[in-house]
Amino acid sequence: MDIKESRILTHSHPTIDRLRRHRWAAAAIGGFSLLGMVAAFAVAPSAKDATVKLTTVLEKLPAPSITLLDTGSTVFLREERVRRSDTIASLMHRLGIYDGEALDFIRSNRQAKDMARHLQPGNTVSARAGAWGDLHSLYVELPGKDALLVVERSGDGFVAHEQALQLESRTVVKSGEIHHSLFGATDDADIPDAIAMQMVAIFGSEVDFHRDLRKGDRFSLVYETLTYRGQAVRSGRILAAELVNDQNVLQAYWFQPEQGEGAYHAADGSSLRKAFLRSPIEFSRISSGFSGARFHPILRTWRAHKGVDYAARTGTGILAVADGVVETAARERGYGNLIVLKHQGSYSTAYGHLKNFAQGIRKGARVRQGDTIGYVGQTGLATGPHLHYEFRVKDKPVDPLAIALPIAIPLGKAHLARFEAAKQKLRQQLAMAGEMTLATAE
Repeated sequence: MDIKESRILTHSHPTIDRLRRHRWAAAAIGGFSLLGMVAAFAVAPSAKDATVKLTTVLEKLPAPSITLLDTGSTVFLREERVRRSDTIASLMHRLGIYDGEALDFIRSNRQAKDMARHLQPGNTVSARAGAWGDLHSLYVELPGKDALLVVERSGDGFVAHEQALQLESRTVVKSGEIHHSLFGATDDADIPDAIAMQMVAIFGSEVDFHRDLRKGDRFSLVYETLTYRGQAVRSGRILAAELVNDQNVLQAYWFQPEQGEGAYHAADGSSLRKAFLRSPIEFSRISSGFSGARFHPILRTWRAHKGVDYAARTGTGILAVADGVVETAARERGYGNLIVLKHQGSYSTAYGHLKNFAQGIRKGARVRQGDTIGYVGQTGLATGPHLHYEFRVKDKPVDPLAIALPIAIPLGKAHLARFEAAKQKLRQQLAMAGEMTLATAE
């Protein structure tokens, strides 16, 4: 009897590895093989009927259902988080991609080669690949942009290009209680640092977050999170906030009029936005105040100190205290790297000893309150890293800690009705967040 053996599937080691990575494909092939075995056993004769000729029946069974992401082909979508030691090759391996042509393209194409320097730990890299590891498309987040760098198959080769992210906004309601510090409380509540910093900016003119917070103070937040394919990409804007500080309740609501700029307002509609910030650096300390006579540590002589010095680490961001236009952005003798901003009316501010200027800061550039305009350094006559800050009225320095600063324009009466309507839903969400805090404490 001539029995001919039939080999149905032969897997090389790389193929098996691919199947491990593509569990759906492995399950599909495994199910196919298992059902094939059942079919073979069904026609096998009993042991006592040894004269019966054996016949192997191979029945082609329908393929199991597999998610199709591309018309006409089976494509798997996989995602991986970037690790510190990752390269494009190691990421492609973890993504189950075994495509030499794709890797050669990424290494040789000018735009695709930039992908390697955008691999920041924690960022997401995703890929669409065939069941056998052939690359269809690879997506890498571009830091600082709402965009992806995409490498995708096109005909017999590949192309690389940027693709804007279609972000979706999701509203998040959270709350917390102060035990040691604001950032400790926001970390416990899984609230992003960017949102915590927004809260500091909103209430910073009312509360000194270094000295005024008390154990047991509470906060509630309603804020936006921008997502892409269900994954959080970055934080959006705080829509409403409440801070209970030493039994004093502060509330803020974001309101965007049909025309004009949006701003935060208290429950009665009054503006929380001050015309000038109290400080050009968040979370810093004053190392030297405004004085008519101060002993200069470098010049070794007594002279007027016409500003306020803020001690901070080199590279700390410096904020524009108000909307304005850059009048000076250059090196100026003892000031070192100096920025002077011209504001409304007769007001101007100066920022000295900077390490460098922020991108786009040059004479004539417009800045908004809270924009980062430069970074702390010790250029010029400075013994250590700090910011020398001057507040000037008609070009004459005055003490910014003593002068009565001008207030911002309040919300007009015509907008109050719309503000009240917008506030009601946000107030309910704040109340819900507050109940969450109380429930956690109990």
